Amino acid sequence: MADDHDPDPLVLTLLLDADTQAWLDALRREHFPPERNLVPAHVTLFHALPGPELQSVLAALAEEARGFAPSDARIGPSRFLGRGVALSVAAPAMEALRARLAARWRAWLSPQDKQGWRPHVTVQNKVSAERARALHAELAASLPVREGRAEGLLLWRYRGGPWEPAARFGFTG
Repeated sequence: MADDHDPDPLVLTLLLDADTQAWLDALRREHFPPERNLVPAHVTLFHALPGPELQSVLAALAEEARGFAPSDARIGPSRFLGRGVALSVAAPAMEALRARLAARWRAWLSPQDKQGWRPHVTVQNKVSAERARALHAELAASLPVREGRAEGLLLWRYRGGPWEPAARFGFTG
């Protein structure tokens, strides 16, 4: 794990159950431009927490994970992003968790992370609008909403493209 003096930002995502993760990774491999597909499919809670605050972030996540139980996450329907497609994620328990963390870390949050949370998994991005519209129409017509589980939190270091795993916290409450 990198030390507290590492300036690279931290990214926080949900840890999904293995079957849901495998399904989303397969969709992403199928539809995401391969040269841009540098990270696994993910539901981002925070895009840019400060790297030098690693120990504080780790302590907060360990505390939250201990008191939190795995919870339902509904994946779908598809959302058109203009030049890509995402699958919406409904995870009410995760909304409460994210709100608590956002309040705790308010002074650290980037403008993007201060905005309302709209959980999703991007399965296609940075393609032509026509290609994105076609995939959105295809998924809207053929992809049922799927039930999954949020089982924990994954913390990553953003390394200018790829992410490096920093910590994993399973929900144990």
